[in-house]
Amino acid sequence: MFPACLVQEEKTMTKAKSSTVFFCQNCGYESAKWMGQCPGCREWNTFVEETVSKSPYGEVSAARSGRGRSGTNKPSVLSEITIRREDRISTGIGELDRVLGGGIVQGSLTLVGGDPGIGKSTLLLQVCRNLSADGHSVLYISGEESPAQIKMRADRIGQFDERMLLLCATDLDEIAGIIRTQRPEAVVIDSIQTMYCENVSAAPGSVSQVRESTGILLQLAKGLGVSVLIVGHVTKEGTVAGPRVLEHMVDAVLYFEGDRHASYRILRGVKNRFGSTDEIGVFEMREQGLTEVLNASEYMLNGRPEDASGSVVACTVEGTRPLLVEIQALVCHSNFGIPRRQATGTDFNRVNLLMAVLEKRSGMQLASCDAYVNITGGMKIQEPALDLGIVLAVLSSFKNRALSQKLAAFGEVGLSGEVRAVSQARQRVAEAKKLGFEICVVPYVCAEDCRKSGGIEIIGVRSVQEVIDRLF
Repeated sequence: MFPACLVQEEKTMTKAKSSTVFFCQNCGYESAKWMGQCPGCREWNTFVEETVSKSPYGEVSAARSGRGRSGTNKPSVLSEITIRREDRISTGIGELDRVLGGGIVQGSLTLVGGDPGIGKSTLLLQVCRNLSADGHSVLYISGEESPAQIKMRADRIGQFDERMLLLCATDLDEIAGIIRTQRPEAVVIDSIQTMYCENVSAAPGSVSQVRESTGILLQLAKGLGVSVLIVGHVTKEGTVAGPRVLEHMVDAVLYFEGDRHASYRILRGVKNRFGSTDEIGVFEMREQGLTEVLNASEYMLNGRPEDASGSVVACTVEGTRPLLVEIQALVCHSNFGIPRRQATGTDFNRVNLLMAVLEKRSGMQLASCDAYVNITGGMKIQEPALDLGIVLAVLSSFKNRALSQKLAAFGEVGLSGEVRAVSQARQRVAEAKKLGFEICVVPYVCAEDCRKSGGIEIIGVRSVQEVIDRLF
């Protein structure tokens, strides 16, 4: 006979216990107590308290227990694995296929993020329409809208095929059962923050729920060969709400950029296991939905002012696509002791650095001037190749002299005032030539290679002082 206290203790240990754990909302770091700064990502005030269920042998849930279960998987010889062209499914939208690397890979998990109202649900609904029209079975799962609301948006986009199925649910166990039964080729989850798993006691949208829900969807995608696209809300910092580990779990991460009040939208590939990163797709929001912008450079330069100082066209490369953008600068004398500097669409610190280089290496008196730099079109570009364009725009505004409307520029500017080489110089010049530009200011080391394109005047410069001497 065992003592009653030992029997009671054994029963207590066999039951799952609930405990409080603190998670970092930025990187998913787990801690037993609250901390002001996360040791993982060094961000402040990101810990949230959540309740998790633990067994005597550690944290266990129904979803996780099935992941390590032995099945029919066996090792394969790498050299014997064949890749078929039909492993990718075309979305019917060329710009989206470009960002994805050629289409949706079967069994992949793709995350689409962006600001509210920017067009995530509209784009994915258009993808579902194209896939169903091509004979693929599609399941659209919404946890935010009713069937009537989705139907209203669908009527605006066009007619849908009978292969397009709609489900409004948030219980992930129920959703997983329907996916296993229906076996669709593509599934859209709108959005991951509304999904919940009963095995996790935290509220929907919390770190634990988002992580666990994504893990279940990942298991379904890889196990059944279903292509899953999930919508993720973004925080005020512009990142997907939930743990940073969410972006590491998925195969591809796509972000929508641009002003929600403007007609253009930019879809950027931040991560892609099946293609190149930093590819962009340009869309225009219309009444019928999102339409592709085939000539993005021409679209970005629409409405450019004529004979205005401080306006310069620069060429950047996003992924494999050269793109011409307009850089505007406004430099004026400050009425205060500390001049004001502001940058939109580019790095603020980079603008301050370039103005310091101009003042030190060329003798320009900019310390007492306010400066405002803007990349038009809502683009956010961090490439150093824009340095020469920013320098020309600042000089043009400071001297109040307009540059030629047919001039484009690109190049990186160093701290010594030198103009350094950038990659894919000939492709940048070819893009400028295609849009009718007649003069291109490039780094001197790239000038000889750029002249092989022909049909456009190439001005090679070694330093910012040489830029001033030749253009001003």
